[in-house]
Amino acid sequence: MKINWGKGIVIAFVLFMSFILFFVFKVQTNHKYDNELVVDKYYQKELLVNNDIQKEQNAQNLNEGVSLTTDGNSIIIDFPASFDFSKINGKVSLYRPSSQKLDFEMPVSLSSPRLLIPKSKLADGRWDIAIDWNYQGTNYLNKETLFL
Repeated sequence: MKINWGKGIVIAFVLFMSFILFFVFKVQTNHKYDNELVVDKYYQKELLVNNDIQKEQNAQNLNEGVSLTTDGNSIIIDFPASFDFSKINGKVSLYRPSSQKLDFEMPVSLSSPRLLIPKSKLADGRWDIAIDWNYQGTNYLNKETLFL
């Protein structure tokens, strides 16, 4: 059987398409390649964007804002010293862009104007930290990106 240019091109296309389809099938069926959403309930969260913008503006209007620092063992979140820390409440969300399984939230319950998050809970890499807090009926939102 003779193979001319036409048959060769068709065979090459079929082999190439088979190669691509094999890898598409492999990625879709193998749990090692997790195809998760960035956040759950994405569209519902999108409706709250204007509320978050107002909270961020409130945080920017403060004379003394929230500061985020790290030391060897922990992440330190310092709330404004001029505020009564016992009246501050809210939550800290730690979001890992590379894996939804590592995301977690922790409540803000303070015994001093400082909140400590142990680094032992966190994997190395990028973390997006959102501090959503309330003081005397005013809501604030601070967002930071941290690399460990």
